[in-house]
Amino acid sequence: MKYLILFSALLFNSCYEVERNCDQFKTGTYESTISIGGYEYKSTFTRTSDLQVESFNGVIDSTNVRWVNDCEMIFKTINPKNRSEQKDIHLKILTTTKDSYKFEYGYVGDTNKQKGEAKRVILE
Repeated sequence: MKYLILFSALLFNSCYEVERNCDQFKTGTYESTISIGGYEYKSTFTRTSDLQVESFNGVIDSTNVRWVNDCEMIFKTINPKNRSEQKDIHLKILTTTKDSYKFEYGYVGDTNKQKGEAKRVILE
């Protein structure tokens, strides 16, 4: 009986293991969607191993990317135009699929986090 309970517990836990294959998302072109205050915002960005260039509402912004570990990175705006752009942003990949990942992000040191999803854009 003891082994049946142990086997059931192991089987139950393995069904809920979250996939996090973050290495495949370190570079590429993506479309990102985030929701803030009931509004949905979309942007497109291209990331290399150390640079991200993002386009949002016709505005292009570039940030340096520093990977903390396989699933977390810090963004630093290259040419900040105001005080808020001087703050670094921490992004953590929460789950991955074949062509997308869900993430949370916020200013470094701030407990307020937002969530979003990024999908790989296939360039033809």
